[in-house]
Amino acid sequence: MRKSKQVFTIFVLIILMLNIIGCANNSTKNTAAEKEKAPVEQISDAKVAANEKVLLEQLQPLPKTNQGEKIGILVITLANPYWVSLKKSYELASKELGVNVEVMAAPTEGDTKSQLETLQAMIAKDYKGLIISPIEPNNLVPGVVNANKKGIKVVNLGPGINVDAVKDAGGKLDGRITVDFEEQGQRAAEYIVEKIGKDGGKVAIIQGIPGAGQSEGRTTGAKKVFENTPGIKLVSIQPANWDRNTAYNIATNLLQSNPDIKGIFCCNDVMALAAADALEAAGKRNGRIIFGVDFTDEAKAAIGTGKLDGSIAYSMDAYAKAGILLCLKTIQGMDVPQTVKSPLAVVTKENIKEYSNWH
Repeated sequence: MRKSKQVFTIFVLIILMLNIIGCANNSTKNTAAEKEKAPVEQISDAKVAANEKVLLEQLQPLPKTNQGEKIGILVITLANPYWVSLKKSYELASKELGVNVEVMAAPTEGDTKSQLETLQAMIAKDYKGLIISPIEPNNLVPGVVNANKKGIKVVNLGPGINVDAVKDAGGKLDGRITVDFEEQGQRAAEYIVEKIGKDGGKVAIIQGIPGAGQSEGRTTGAKKVFENTPGIKLVSIQPANWDRNTAYNIATNLLQSNPDIKGIFCCNDVMALAAADALEAAGKRNGRIIFGVDFTDEAKAAIGTGKLDGSIAYSMDAYAKAGILLCLKTIQGMDVPQTVKSPLAVVTKENIKEYSNWH
């Protein structure tokens, strides 16, 4: 009996030792994996931090925070993943800065009337400031003037409001924060040209809504690069109104009329993904460069798999935070710069790992 107990005890000890060794091995593997992963995430975090630093330097001195100000935010539409992501970034920044925000939007990309009606309803609330992104340059002008009359500060983020039209209507903007839309198109086109190489070839541009600031700026930037590069032939510039189905059809038709096309620049990721789908459906994706703007989550995944070649990015978290800080400066009566601009990043299939933790 004693011998049996001894054998049993030895057996239990062996099992325990094996478990300890197994856990140690797993721990070593996990640690090794973390060490291998950490540098890439650190690079990504550093890039986001650098993006934020550039924005915050333009806003010095910073306003007081954690004062509980109430700010209304009007974006274009939550039917677009870009604006959904920016909404989340606004809400995240509001918690960090100790303010209360409410994010509203038009139902669709092109519903200018509804967006103005939403702004007018927001003006009736007790906001200290408004951050607004118009569908097109003139649709929110009457709302800006009404906000001025009520003493509500107005900051324009992203697509530009027609400043002259606001002035002519007796109003003003209190602040402006944006990105250089022309530079976005320029840098995307430069990548496409580089990848096409010295032999050159045909390229095309798929726009957003005609007249919209971001669409016009991105188109202008890309057009200048394409038209000034020897060997590159710009065969088409067509608006898809930010719509995925329209962009798909345009890309399909482009391929039929120009089967030898080598590159397509789309003025946002939604349309770039649609163009990639169209080329894949035709069995013509390989060897053709497709580039977008905004670096949405879907685009990020598509670049990782090679479906897209790249996208122009800027940190939405930093952008939203800077927008709220600028609005706070106006509310608190501080001097503000004429325009605050976010730096850009060119994310491609070659450097996508460096943007694994981008936000």
